[in-house]
Amino acid sequence: MSESSESFIAKSTVKAADLEHRRKINFNIGRYNAVVPQGKAQFDNVNIARERAKNTKWRAIESLDQQLEEFEMNFSKRGGKVIWAEDAAQAIEEILNICREKNCKTLVKSKSMVTEEIHLNAALEKNGIESIETDLGEYIQQLDGEPPYHIVTPAMHKSKEDVAKLFANKLGTDPKLTPEQLTLVARNILREKYVRAEIGVTGANFIISDIGGIAVTENEGNARLSCSFPKTHIAIVGIEKMIPSITDLALFWPLLSTFGTGQKVTVYNTIITGPRQPNETDGPTEMYVILLDNNRTNILKNPRQRESLYCIRCGACLNACPVYKNIGGHTYGATYSGPIGSVITPNLNGMEEFKHLSFASSLCGNCTEVCAVKINLHELLLENRKESVDEGFATFAERAAWKAWKLANLNRGMLNLAGGNLKSKVVNGLFKDWKKHRGDLNFSQKTFNQLWKDRLKGK
Repeated sequence: MSESSESFIAKSTVKAADLEHRRKINFNIGRYNAVVPQGKAQFDNVNIARERAKNTKWRAIESLDQQLEEFEMNFSKRGGKVIWAEDAAQAIEEILNICREKNCKTLVKSKSMVTEEIHLNAALEKNGIESIETDLGEYIQQLDGEPPYHIVTPAMHKSKEDVAKLFANKLGTDPKLTPEQLTLVARNILREKYVRAEIGVTGANFIISDIGGIAVTENEGNARLSCSFPKTHIAIVGIEKMIPSITDLALFWPLLSTFGTGQKVTVYNTIITGPRQPNETDGPTEMYVILLDNNRTNILKNPRQRESLYCIRCGACLNACPVYKNIGGHTYGATYSGPIGSVITPNLNGMEEFKHLSFASSLCGNCTEVCAVKINLHELLLENRKESVDEGFATFAERAAWKAWKLANLNRGMLNLAGGNLKSKVVNGLFKDWKKHRGDLNFSQKTFNQLWKDRLKGK
């Protein structure tokens, strides 16, 4: 058992029994669930919209090499600089080189899961650079020394009382402040950071190849400030965020907002195509886009798993997942949690270390049902399970148990021979690892085959 697996089991055991944690997360997810149907009402046929989005992402991913080259060509025409990063270490190195060149002491950063993936804040702090999260939820998490809890809502697991207490401890504010007052406190602190920062870092929700631009979606306006106040803007984005055309945003922006937060469209939607131009009065004088691979091409070359690259990070699958709603985001021990995280993390960070995430699912299919781009998430979880066995990461005991199960199920006489009590004793008594985190299995006294024969005896 890997260290990540042991940590996951330990943390999930604690969180599953934490009723207060469950109350908070279900309360916050419930608020989203209440408004998502209202957002979907803007589509004449939401399923057709999802199907079209999936087809568009299919085209983008299947021709990703061409799309990325087209993006680089168009972005460079306007004075932007593209950096190709094969892994996290390379991306960090390039960012630090830019920081040294600009003599950067303070850096402001908008919400970005990719920067969490490469652990950017830790690298900057190690090199004496102050990195400030400007998204309110991310800022709360940074103050508390925690990673994001949710793809869309970083501090979903905290109540307003938790945040007030945190601000009081870290910033010396009144512990009885209201959410509005807490927001103003954060705003006053962050506004001063925007003015001082030499570099601003953002992610990107989409890369647009035909115009050579990136699209950034947000609700607070902090990303716009992060990329326009400092003289240098660095955007870090995974290569899978590609869409072929600016016209595709008319579909993807409403889908992202509706399935993520229930809004018809997010408050701030920005398209950035490079640094400040000669006829423009504001914006950065230099802009870099770092295109991050970090094992995404491993997923790309796998025809069965490639579909997971269609994800637009709306977070709908997390909100729908019964496992996530019981154990929360931090339990996963990875940047991306919930069903999509369980699919991509073993392929990004190593199957041997993270295969257990693919088994942390009820396979109810609710994640697939709610996915904005119709990714067959529950099938991909099964595919991960198969690949982990094919790659030799199943234990001897596990392989032996399933071999015995297969032999028994291929021999009807053998299956009928053992009674329900014997089967229950064998499973509950011998398979201790199976039983460690599960209730007793109680088999019926007769198999379905035997019951059917009994029914037909009198006919």
